[in-house]
Amino acid sequence: MRRFRGAGRARQRPFDIATLFPQLAPLARTSTRLHPRPGSPTVHDSSVGGPLLWPAGEPWPYCDEPHDRQASQTVHSPDDVRLLRHDLAAAEERLRLDPEAPEVTPEERENWERIKVGRPWFDGPIPLLPVAQLYARDVAFPCPPEADLLQVLWCPFDHAERAHPTTALFWRSAATVTEVLDARPEPPVVQSQWYLPEPCLLSPEQVTEYPNPSELPKELRAQLEDMSRWASIDPALYSDYAYDPGELYLNNLCHAPGWKTGGWTCWGLSDPVERPCPDCATDEVPLLTIASSEWDSGSKTWVAEEEPTNPAPPPLGARDGNFTQIDIVGGYNLQLHACPADPSHPHIELVQ
Repeated sequence: MRRFRGAGRARQRPFDIATLFPQLAPLARTSTRLHPRPGSPTVHDSSVGGPLLWPAGEPWPYCDEPHDRQASQTVHSPDDVRLLRHDLAAAEERLRLDPEAPEVTPEERENWERIKVGRPWFDGPIPLLPVAQLYARDVAFPCPPEADLLQVLWCPFDHAERAHPTTALFWRSAATVTEVLDARPEPPVVQSQWYLPEPCLLSPEQVTEYPNPSELPKELRAQLEDMSRWASIDPALYSDYAYDPGELYLNNLCHAPGWKTGGWTCWGLSDPVERPCPDCATDEVPLLTIASSEWDSGSKTWVAEEEPTNPAPPPLGARDGNFTQIDIVGGYNLQLHACPADPSHPHIELVQ
């Protein structure tokens, strides 16, 4: 696959946690970090926010559910959001090259003043936006029989009882798409600029994950909190990453942050809850994590080592790890869970 030459690999784990706690070994799961970075994907690429390999003869999906409108909220067209991002990136690069350069040009100020006014609210059916396209040849994830392509779309509006976009999954065999849709419909407005993904290419990386502490047996959880159990580990291997072993395990050893497939569920907003498949009651497992950031201040060991030979300026969002320009409920993740017995069964959305 084409990869964005700028996304590297995570730094080596501080140490092998399963060696220190053998009870964790049978709980290991593999997840695939996607490492999205801004690029120019085509329909034949695995991507975030890129064009989809969508059959020309298949109707484009729309959302006709009621949307949760806030009276004071300003909505924008997708083109306005793209222009704003372009101008912000241009201003950032201009100041990087010349700190004495103007922070805002007259043209940028004119654009921003116009965009700030917003667009009229739209009450009709909304065309869904592409969020991710994953080819099984590039990224490991469970597929229904005959399928090798997963396409994730969403409605760029909040919905009743769901303060985040609602997602739709489409599974297909890439080989059966012989004629591709030339131009997809686009929403006239989006409720938030953070609901319009920035087109990104991927650099998949497989890592090992372990359960969130809240899903571990009480005895094992107590052992992880016991400082004496860590006595054999050189403090230099972890003292820079955590104030205590529990924090180290949670942020840097059990599950990776950022966009990924598979792995374990990242609990935080709530305690673990059951996730039965609506069709067959099988416990659903993580399929895709749509993340607001690739890292945070507590997960330094997961930060990707960007390729130093990349001559391009850092993309917008590089400072805070939000390359996709997506934000879920103020910095959280939207985790899509699928039925392991049949991934084509209805999926479950979980914000954590």
